[in-house]
Amino acid sequence: MKRARSLILGGLLAGSCLAGATAAEAQVLPYQVGSDDRPAAPSGGGSDGHGSARGVGSGVRTTIRPYLEVTQNLLAQITPGNDVVTYTALAAGVDATLAGRRTQGQISVRYERRFVEKGQVGDSDTISGLARVSHQLIPRTLSIDAGALAARTRVEANGSASLNPLSVNDAISQVYSVYAGPNLTTHAGDVAINANYLAGYTKLTQKNAYQPAAGQPRIDLFNHSLMQSAQVSAGTKAGTVLPVGLVASAGWDREDISNLDQRIDDKRAGVQATLPVSRTVQLVGDVGWEHIRVSSRDAVRDASGNPVIGSDGRYMTDKSQPRRIAYDSDGLTWDVGVMWRPSRRTSLSAFIGRRYDSTTYFGSFSYAPNTRSSLNISVFDGISGFGSSLSNALRQVPTDFATGGATGCGIGAAGGSCVNGALSSVSSSVFRQRGVSATYGFAMGRLRLGVGAGYVRRRFIAAPGTVLAQANGTVDQNWYVTGGVSGQLGRDASFSVAVYDAWYDSGNALLGTTNSYGIYASYYRRLADRLTATASVGLDGVSRDLAADQLEATGLIGLRYTL
Repeated sequence: MKRARSLILGGLLAGSCLAGATAAEAQVLPYQVGSDDRPAAPSGGGSDGHGSARGVGSGVRTTIRPYLEVTQNLLAQITPGNDVVTYTALAAGVDATLAGRRTQGQISVRYERRFVEKGQVGDSDTISGLARVSHQLIPRTLSIDAGALAARTRVEANGSASLNPLSVNDAISQVYSVYAGPNLTTHAGDVAINANYLAGYTKLTQKNAYQPAAGQPRIDLFNHSLMQSAQVSAGTKAGTVLPVGLVASAGWDREDISNLDQRIDDKRAGVQATLPVSRTVQLVGDVGWEHIRVSSRDAVRDASGNPVIGSDGRYMTDKSQPRRIAYDSDGLTWDVGVMWRPSRRTSLSAFIGRRYDSTTYFGSFSYAPNTRSSLNISVFDGISGFGSSLSNALRQVPTDFATGGATGCGIGAAGGSCVNGALSSVSSSVFRQRGVSATYGFAMGRLRLGVGAGYVRRRFIAAPGTVLAQANGTVDQNWYVTGGVSGQLGRDASFSVAVYDAWYDSGNALLGTTNSYGIYASYYRRLADRLTATASVGLDGVSRDLAADQLEATGLIGLRYTL
């Protein structure tokens, strides 16, 4: 089976993936996975020169590339000080591409150990990676989708997270997210039946307990959450039973957040009608009922009534007190819209309606004129926590994503997604999130070019009388743009360049705004059949309203041996 060519948006890190670390910070040699951007292998032999390519029956190709890597790294602070950190990193990882009749996916996972020779930081290790897999248990009937993410990030005092963390101190956090669930598609006569269930878990760890700066309010950083989602629908197409298509559906979403036992519980049911007005255009209307409730508990209080902080820097939950309601909406919902699909490579949907006691807008646009380019735009609106927001972004990453840079976005032959917006704030509070995200990727020969951009606006929801009440109604905003280019320089060499800029406004004058930015360039050279060398340089910075700006130069040289 001919393997589809994947596009990249500057790429995702081969080892750190969506961690978005700098060239020196990442400690990886970001070669392509599932594409042909790596230095070409010599002809002859049964291997591609960079790992094993195993056929599993006719039309099935699984490519597995385990590797070992060593790098020497330099991080030099330009401002506000002149600290210099040098260290050696040893890493082991595997990149795999799954492309078969029943299984499609990409897996990239990496373990790294750092040994510091100079600087005010200690030795450390990390596991990072990205995986997206879809497997057909029963062809065209029952499938299972799964995904996982591990990302290294830095958390600022205002709760914003930086995908490209400065590393001259230990203020580094690690994000893990995983989800999986079955999808059923069948029919009973003219009635199509669809059902799915999804469970996901997200965890944020930090090396040191969070401590706010003097005079700043405390941000309760997200700890972990479990999210669940179930949907079922049954309906007929227009023209089969009635001139209009009718679909009856029901759904349930829930997220349980460990911080103060916050909970989102959303139940809904409705009927959707579809009226074709031409071969390519359909009008759509939906009416239903929804009950959504957000609740939590308060923090443990000391004798003076002050909230008690645990050893991890988060509020301790008072489980002896009853739950308190932060938001409760029960009633009619509706939306109307249009769907346009002039070809299998172009689609547009746009909707306006009433939900969450206010007007809602959502939709999407997808354009992939050929296997070399794809444009995807999404407008969204929903109530969620950090965990479910990240899981939703991860689910949109295509199974044919390519890896190779430091942008936080992944693009495949017909789709793309960025996790930058979901990772921009790690506050534990529930929020209503509205925004737009876009990705564009282009490939010509062995040249890859891509751009990602987005805007996210969150309005936080918290119960009165609790320690989080101060966050209720607060609005934060995040803008980001990121891009990259990579390609071949002859038979045995390649390059990549990535840039990013992300601006975060906390919505609180005492917390201020932050602007994170960076640019990185890497050069790769094949020395032997399985041995490749790299050299990388970069600049990584953050500007803050209420603290000193930081700017850091990074560099590395390294070797990777593919087993």
